Amino acid sequence: MPNFKTLDDLGEVTGKVALVRVDLNLPMAEGRASDLTRVEMVKDTILELADKGAKVLLLAHFGRPNGARSSVLSTSMVQGDVERVLDREIMFIPEVSGPVVDQSIGILGNGDIGLLDNVRFWPGEEANDAAFAKSIAAHGDFYVNDAFSAAHRAHGSTEGLAHLLPAYAGRAMERELTALDAALGNPEAPVAAVVGGAKVSTKLAVLENLVGKVQHLIIGGGMANTFLAARGVDVGNSLCEHDLTDTANAIMDKADHAGCTVHLPYDVAVATEFAANPQSLRICNVHEVASYEMILDVGPLAAEALADVLKTCRTLVWNGPMGAFEIEPFDAATVALAKTAAALTQEGSLISVCGGGDTVAALAHAGVTDTVTYVSSAGGAFLEWMEGKTLPGVAALQG
Repeated sequence: MPNFKTLDDLGEVTGKVALVRVDLNLPMAEGRASDLTRVEMVKDTILELADKGAKVLLLAHFGRPNGARSSVLSTSMVQGDVERVLDREIMFIPEVSGPVVDQSIGILGNGDIGLLDNVRFWPGEEANDAAFAKSIAAHGDFYVNDAFSAAHRAHGSTEGLAHLLPAYAGRAMERELTALDAALGNPEAPVAAVVGGAKVSTKLAVLENLVGKVQHLIIGGGMANTFLAARGVDVGNSLCEHDLTDTANAIMDKADHAGCTVHLPYDVAVATEFAANPQSLRICNVHEVASYEMILDVGPLAAEALADVLKTCRTLVWNGPMGAFEIEPFDAATVALAKTAAALTQEGSLISVCGGGDTVAALAHAGVTDTVTYVSSAGGAFLEWMEGKTLPGVAALQG
């Protein structure tokens, strides 16, 4: 297991000030958050600290104000949404340091919660300026990071503070790091990775890292077309990065030397237009794609064979859909594979860790979000972790 302290390592916290970094960068519609998942994720940490008598100060960013105040990017915009999820009143504090914060801490009772303004209003945040981090740290007794989704940023509130105060992982961060360790840190072999999405170019570093760590690499989505083209398959009018076929071949060679089997579809769903249930839809062998057709999903035979691969594995890490899952029937392979992964997880034979924006949406569409082992809502941080990069916010917690 990665070496970091959790809330279980905290002593008596009554009356102490907890600086808690959370992700409240919520999608908005008509002045309200349209998705409260990120608040739900940090609810446990906030309420646990408050119920133990700490004065909880929430640190968060909201949008990209580029180091300047903006009324529409104040965290006060999401105060009501946070209050609804926590079922507690929160004090909004329009600063992150200085006399106003001092006065607010004096007003807060033990167990009360304050929401500081957008840390990105100050240029020192994104610059990870030591003086800026110190000005915030001056108000706290300890620091808790519960924002894995911001852990790939070396910012004042994600990395700097962890070096200035006793630092702990919040419950959401703890769950995330435990799941990621089980998926690629110290996984049970054999390990399968599903990597999908439109373009190889966005996932090059992921693929190059994974071939040395997993036994089965399953490639889907538009990316698979580039790998098929590299193998000499005519992919017709499909989305394909023909300029990356040499790179795809190099990845397959590296996989071969590492003892990793790369799985590409051998039957596919094709159509002449990208539309729901098109009349031109047909299933064919990859070598039978016409010049005017587009590959839009993995075919049923390949999907069944991939399900059989998962049945031989103990661990699965998944990032990206198998096809154009937003439009039926090109969601078929993604849904079928997701349901297999969920069933194997439920029977206890597979640890399944999934993440990335499209992946979260695809698993929700398949109805398996609650039946896989772990779903990470972090986009960039999850991808950088899959690339094998060190995440500054996590490394800082590990001291």
